[in-house]
Amino acid sequence: MEWLDEGIILSVQPHGETAAIVSLLTEEHGRHAGLVAGGQGHKQRATLQTGSHVTVRWRARLLDHLGNFTLETITTSAAAWLHDPEILALIASAAAVTEASLPERQPMNGIYAGLSALFAIQDRALWGPSYIKWEMGLLKALGYGMDLSCCALSGATEGLAYISPRTGRAVTHEAAEPYRDKLLPLPGFLCGNPGWDDGDILHGLDLTGHFLSRHVFAHPQNRRLVPQDGMLPLARQRLAAFYAAQIEKAEAVA
Repeated sequence: MEWLDEGIILSVQPHGETAAIVSLLTEEHGRHAGLVAGGQGHKQRATLQTGSHVTVRWRARLLDHLGNFTLETITTSAAAWLHDPEILALIASAAAVTEASLPERQPMNGIYAGLSALFAIQDRALWGPSYIKWEMGLLKALGYGMDLSCCALSGATEGLAYISPRTGRAVTHEAAEPYRDKLLPLPGFLCGNPGWDDGDILHGLDLTGHFLSRHVFAHPQNRRLVPQDGMLPLARQRLAAFYAAQIEKAEAVA
């Protein structure tokens, strides 16, 4: 058995003394793992980086075997951001969320295209809001999308400010007043408003994190990344902690 495809590296795990098991999100074959001979060696390190876009050849004797990967780098997403902890945290989180969310070997062309677009962003200022929108797209593709079209209570299309944690529907400031403590803040950039700060990104992470935890990771696809039902992957938790720390620093300076 053999196929050729393109993919994005999600994780690399040591296997034996020299090999590695690499998990990819491929364009045509979904989330797929394979063995890379010599994957722990120096020559492979440049290729086996989380977020890298690669060509992949998979070979196995039978279709249900792990099989072997031969990989060649097309682009390395992390290479341009090696000294930028925010972007590196976003890349690590996106890879972990993808790996823990998707069933194995099921084509997910839309999710692959979305992750490719996220990792191709050149303007660092766009990474934070784009990441939130990417998680919202992932939720929608898995059947848990939020409805930001209008207020669930009044039908208004302007002034949306909160999301119901139960239904995923938006609510305006006015309509939310009696229930505000029970609702999740909706960052303005998700409604097309210009400008955002770290607080908006953290609100966005809290928003998507709630639905990921409640729906997607209630029955995770990867127990290495999500050992307990409803838990977010550690890389995703570290991302939220990064923005929380940035907010604390800014408040301390002010």
